[in-house]
Amino acid sequence: MGSTFERRLIVTGDGSHSFELPGLNEQYHSTFGAIQESKHVFVDAGLLSLPPKSGRINILEIGFGTGLNALLTFRESMRKNTPITYHALEPFPLVEAEYSTLNFTRLIEGDGLDEAFGLFHQCNWDEEKEVSPFFVFRKQKASVQEAVFQEGFYDLVYFDAFGPDTQPEMWVKPVFEKMYKVLRPPGLLTTYSSKGSIRRLLKECGFTVEKLSGPPGKREITRAQKLV
Repeated sequence: MGSTFERRLIVTGDGSHSFELPGLNEQYHSTFGAIQESKHVFVDAGLLSLPPKSGRINILEIGFGTGLNALLTFRESMRKNTPITYHALEPFPLVEAEYSTLNFTRLIEGDGLDEAFGLFHQCNWDEEKEVSPFFVFRKQKASVQEAVFQEGFYDLVYFDAFGPDTQPEMWVKPVFEKMYKVLRPPGLLTTYSSKGSIRRLLKECGFTVEKLSGPPGKREITRAQKLV
């Protein structure tokens, strides 16, 4: 997929915004509801399902996109005073004329969301930023193939790339092997994809894989765990 392409703002089923990619039959979030999908797949099935641990939670997001997953994670961090380090990859970032139109902070309740959302999009690349005493953020303008990660550093991976038909290079064994290496046991990887071929690849890489019920409009999602 090229570095420049048309994005069109749409309103999803729960009233929250997303972007669609005309001609590619692809959206950044579920048309049934962007916020409810993000919360279900990544926050509830990921962050809130992590085994209890002391200290900081390290999260890697593959596909920063609109910043919605980061925003909802920041809100949970503030609600529970949970220290989180959040690293995000995004090779095709939104520009200000795009992200400034998104209505997430008007629909999600929580303190400091406007400031955090603006900072996510405006901060410098490859530079850690303390968004709050509990939330450290860094983004990289790089593909997952290019990026270099510290092995065994992350507790949770949000795998939110575009779908296999749009970005087939993301849904391959070498990428999931890389995700397995960056996780420390008993870390989790969550994704909206429910394809059997994706689950088989995850298992081949060493993950224990389970099917979970999906958000509105989607029957199932996938969660994978690195146990050893």
